[in-house]
Amino acid sequence: MTISSTLTDIQRMLLTAAEQREDGSLLPLPEGIGSTKAGLRKELQALIHADLAAEVTSVCPTTMWRKMGRRPLGLAITDAGRAAVAAQTHDPEIGGPPLQQPRHTKSALVLEMLRREAGATLSELASATNWLPHTTRAALTGLRKKGHGIEKRQRGELSCYHLGSQA
Repeated sequence: MTISSTLTDIQRMLLTAAEQREDGSLLPLPEGIGSTKAGLRKELQALIHADLAAEVTSVCPTTMWRKMGRRPLGLAITDAGRAAVAAQTHDPEIGGPPLQQPRHTKSALVLEMLRREAGATLSELASATNWLPHTTRAALTGLRKKGHGIEKRQRGELSCYHLGSQA
């Protein structure tokens, strides 16, 4: 699997548009990107985190991403971003829908903690997810309704939850 197969459609559009620009800027956004402002920010941050885009000093207000003090910053495609776009155009496997990275949700974290041999106490789950105890119990109920066999066991004096063998 190549880097380009883990890109979302929006990330591909942003990188492709940037590659075609003389300055390599990801901004202004290409036409037809349908996403919320928060969603776009998340996509752009993911590109920075993956080193497919980098912050550069912006000389034009339309290419400004954010300010660091008085310094206006824009986003530009990196060599790795160009390689990802190139791989996309040459990789026959990319023809289908884009493969997305697994989501790291709090529910997934709870399931991971419940799979441990020792299971997890309510306070451990609440602390890891930053949920209140009643929200944590509600999440456990929701997971049970989805078919996860969650068992309540004793660990010394504490009650702990454990994912049964059928999950």
